[in-house]
Formats: sequence, structure tokens, C-alpha cells
Amino acid sequence: MNFDDFAKWSALSAAVMMATGCGPSEETPEDTAVEAAPPPYAAAATTDAPESNEGSKTVAIETVDARVSYGLGYNLGASMASQGGVEAELDAIVAGIKDGLAFKEPRVSEQLLVEAFESLEQRANEAASSPDAAANLAEALSWLEKNAQKSEVTVQNSGLQYEVLESGPDDAPSPGPDSTVRVHYHGTLVDGTVFDSSIDRGEPVSFPVARVIDGWTEALQLMSVGDRWRLFIPPHLGYGARGAGGIPANAVLIFEVELLGIK
Repeated sequence: MNFDDFAKWSALSAAVMMATGCGPSEETPEDTAVEAAPPPYAAAATTDAPESNEGSKTVAIETVDARVSYGLGYNLGASMASQGGVEAELDAIVAGIKDGLAFKEPRVSEQLLVEAFESLEQRANEAASSPDAAANLAEALSWLEKNAQKSEVTVQNSGLQYEVLESGPDDAPSPGPDSTVRVHYHGTLVDGTVFDSSIDRGEPVSFPVARVIDGWTEALQLMSVGDRWRLFIPPHLGYGARGAGGIPANAVLIFEVELLGIK
């Protein structure tokens, strides 16, 4: 992605966010803490109870301008988290926003920005083509092929696999792509390594269906409130060759998910 592409993408993201109403929901309390994009989120999710952030400034988000500003920042952070490959430096982000708002001359030349984005793209390509990524993908596909043979496992055309552990009431609603859901989940790798768990933290989380990894977006719309499923998410519906945090490149993700409600 070159600098011009990035500029166009940023402007388009902001325009789409404001036109479609993406961003903070009016149903979400403004003082709810936002977590730093733990899996399975392609965007940050909110816990159902505020958390203490010692040393951080409490920001009031009570006006229209404040909410629009927060929404722009939220979408930028969520997009960076979902793309991966770069360590966000908040001071630099804030400096760029302030300079842009003041129409100041950029502190970094366009040439250096182009080189930085090209370097980032090269880094991502190298990670995707590394021997480890290739080996992990082969192992993942083999594991999924065997898992698909189990009678209790359902396989979708996308490659998503799931097992129904408990079913909610027959008349329970299902979320749509624009819904915000409340869930409990426990995520592991195929070797049993736990990489994230709202159950272990003791707090359900809420997030928009369209703002998580593809495997979750698909599965949630198949579930009904009260359902508890085990999801087996192939790499291309999870974090792919880039991985995320403690999740290796091309890893199969296993989630036990309980859909508690739809906001």
C-alpha cells in the first residue's frame, strides 16, 4: 500500500463510518473500558463492566463531536489491529492527527512514508512465505481434514467447522451482520494452549458481529441466543499467515462460544 492508497483508504474509511453509523453504539455506555483487541477480535470489544485504568485520562464522550471523534479513532485503531504487522505508537498517531487537524506541514516526507508502507508490506509478505508459515498451514489443513470426519462436526462451505454443545430455545433470535452481541468464550490452539478467554476473566464481552474475525462473523449468524458451540476456525477465516499476539501464523483456532444476548 503506497501513501496515496493509504490516504484514500483513510478518507474512505472515515466517510463510510460516518455515513453508515459504524462506530460506538448509543447502547454502549461511554465509560465502558475498551480492551486492546484480544482475539478473536478484528476490532476491540467492550467488557460488560468498566475496568480501572490507573494513570490513564478519563475522556468524556458526551457530545456529538466527541462521539464522532471517538468513532474515527476507534475505527482507526480497529483497522490497525485487524491488519496487524505494525506496533501502534500512540504518540506518533496523536501527533499525526494534531498536525493534520492544524493543516501543518507533515513531519515525515511523502517519500519516507511511501518507503515505510512498502517496508511494512514486504514484512507481511515475508511472514506469509516463511517456512514456519508454510509448515503450519500444512499441519492446519491436515488437522481440519481429520476433524471434519467426526460425526458431531458440521462443515460449512467456507471451511468453518463447528460442534453444537448446547442449544437455546427454539424461538430464540439469531444475530445479523449489523447486530452487536454479548458472548462468553474460551479460545485455544489445537495443542490446548489458551490464548484468550472471557470465561477465565469472569466477564462476558460485547462487540459488533461484523467487527471480528471472519470465522466468528459467520458462526454467530448461524447461532441463536442460548446456543453454546465449539468453533474450529481455519487460518483463512482467522488470522492467516500473519498470526496475532501469541497465535502462530496459519493456526487453527478453537473457540467454545456461548451466545448470551443480542443488543
